[in-house]
Amino acid sequence: MVPSARTRTVLTLYTTPDDIQCHRARLVLAAKGVAYERVLVDPASPPEDLIELNPYGSTPTLVDRDLTLFDTSVVSEYLDERYPHPPLMPIDPLSRARLRVAAVRVEKDWVSEVDIIRLGGRPADSARKRLRANLLSTVPLFKASKFFLNPEMSLVDCLVAPVIWRLPWLGVELGREGKPLLDYGERLFHSQGFARSMTDIEKAMR
Repeated sequence: MVPSARTRTVLTLYTTPDDIQCHRARLVLAAKGVAYERVLVDPASPPEDLIELNPYGSTPTLVDRDLTLFDTSVVSEYLDERYPHPPLMPIDPLSRARLRVAAVRVEKDWVSEVDIIRLGGRPADSARKRLRANLLSTVPLFKASKFFLNPEMSLVDCLVAPVIWRLPWLGVELGREGKPLLDYGERLFHSQGFARSMTDIEKAMR
């Protein structure tokens, strides 16, 4: 019997099996080493308990006893503060702000194009070209630091890595120009946390 929305006593994440934003939240949880219950959701038919918790029925939705959170940035920052080790954001406000702005740009310049590609059709071809160009424009950043704009793994990496993982599945080839970005991805892909973050559908993307 599946627990209802009001009887769950363990940390619970409602997630779709192949969405980048959901993968982002799962990767934060995996990086923290936090045990949680994963509830896979069909976005076309969200379960009643999710709608009871979140009026939008959106994913990811995080339930921590009496607290319900949605919007991936809110979920990610809550987890980083709720489980402070290892920290996934720097201490100083300037560095934190810089990473938050970077995450917004990744969402607008990368994730938005992924969404168009997934819809298919003629617009997908143009979106692939734009996504490739946007990715290659960031190559100098991946040359400058082990992680994205930071010497340690951050919440932004939890967004960037799922995008890079999906590139072959999306039909986006970066070629030799994109090697620093691809090398960055491989470093994260081989971590135990990244493996734990994936669903079976995501594992089959490569």
